[in-house]
Amino acid sequence: MSERESGRNGGRRSVWRRAPTPPQPPLAESPAPTSAAADGAEPASIVQAALYRDGVRVSSPATLAETFRELRKQPSGMAWIGLARPTGADLHSLAAEFDLHPLAVEDAMEAHQRPKLERYGATLFVVLRAARYLDASEEVDFGELHVFVGPDFVITVRHGAAPDLSAVRHRMEDSPELLGLGPEAVLYAILDAVVDGYAPVVSGVQIDVDEIETEVFRGDPEVSRRIYELSREMVEFQRATRPLVGMLHALMAGFAKYETDEELQRYLRDVADHVTHISERVDVFRQALTEILTVNATLVTQQQNAEMRALAEAGFEQNEEVKKISSWAAILFAPTLVGTIYGMNFDNMPELHWSFGYPFAIGLMGVVCLTLYLVFKKRDWL
Repeated sequence: MSERESGRNGGRRSVWRRAPTPPQPPLAESPAPTSAAADGAEPASIVQAALYRDGVRVSSPATLAETFRELRKQPSGMAWIGLARPTGADLHSLAAEFDLHPLAVEDAMEAHQRPKLERYGATLFVVLRAARYLDASEEVDFGELHVFVGPDFVITVRHGAAPDLSAVRHRMEDSPELLGLGPEAVLYAILDAVVDGYAPVVSGVQIDVDEIETEVFRGDPEVSRRIYELSREMVEFQRATRPLVGMLHALMAGFAKYETDEELQRYLRDVADHVTHISERVDVFRQALTEILTVNATLVTQQQNAEMRALAEAGFEQNEEVKKISSWAAILFAPTLVGTIYGMNFDNMPELHWSFGYPFAIGLMGVVCLTLYLVFKKRDWL
């Protein structure tokens, strides 16, 4: 155990109480002092750095170098450094000071990592996927958070707007006895904040699912696209929540080995219960969306079949009308043909001077028309 770690934990009685969640401030941590920005010493990626002793903030260094110097002067202190989309220089400086593993540093730089928990010696590296529900667009926005937890430091590297780490910092500073438990307590508070942030997402998605069910049975043509988009978000949400269950169980498995405070153990189990509940809800949403998509496909197929049936019936009716018209046209064409032939003005025509020629032509027309009528009637064309 290092000198800093022994100074931090030695002789301290563990006390934990869950502090009330303060009102939600802006999504970023409170900005760092502006003096560093004025002289160009601090890159914009550093959101805030603070030094704590016995759960109380003792200083707010303006630069990483100043943070390192003050931490060396206070063996029993703890540094909490917050970064947002840091540069490579920032992370390499931290890696050199706190002996961070190169693989973990590389993951924090590249982002787009799956949620995971890895231990490199005395340092714990945690990747979390935070989420928030955007009411305006009815979408789920995901952020990524990397946390380095060591004997006397906590480093957070945030990619995206979520989570709101300023609320976590305010909560911890309002509970010195909680913050006094050390970096492990900060990690659990961050985990708790990330998991609590899933609750509004679950509520928002539940409303979306209810609306989609209504739209499906109302026959909204755009519902298929909405189902697909929400299903994709639920896949991402599942990838963010499901690994957390195993991560928290891995932390709980190390309680005895790393002598985790008993109160922290209880609250870690509480966070694990919440994660399990959220993960189960996400599974239910995915299953529900799959079933809704199946129902929607069935309804669309039924609607298409009904339309095809209506078109077929209309075509059949139209065909019947065409047959009637064609039948009467054929019947009327027969006398027209006979009349046309016998109406030709030629002297040498058969039966032209026959006394029965006219009755014969009229009779021939009648016989032909009657024969055609009977033929079409037998075939149900008339």
